[in-house]
Amino acid sequence: MQDHLLLTFARNPDILIFRHMALESAKVGKRGAIIVPARLRKRFGIEEGTMVTAEEKEDGILIRPAVVVPVERYTPERKAEFLLSNAISRTDYQRARKEVKRLGLDPDLIPHRRPA
Repeated sequence: MQDHLLLTFARNPDILIFRHMALESAKVGKRGAIIVPARLRKRFGIEEGTMVTAEEKEDGILIRPAVVVPVERYTPERKAEFLLSNAISRTDYQRARKEVKRLGLDPDLIPHRRPA
């Protein structure tokens, strides 16, 4: 690792900002693969298989670890429960029952709360 002087131009070309920071270089490989230096991988918790984002910036590309949020997949039975339990009127409840039947399920066998 070498120390470099980073010159950053603000939007106004008359303003020049000097920052002293440690920069590490990486080489782009086949299919655009970039090897992130080990020190940075360790610091930011990046290991093989970690998802990262690549964001286009005016002066380059910003690569950072991605935040991955698990997505719950609902079974047809769970969808039916939501449809039936969230009905707010008698008419809405009848529509929900028809939708549940379209899912191939019997609404009477799905545990749910009926509208008042």
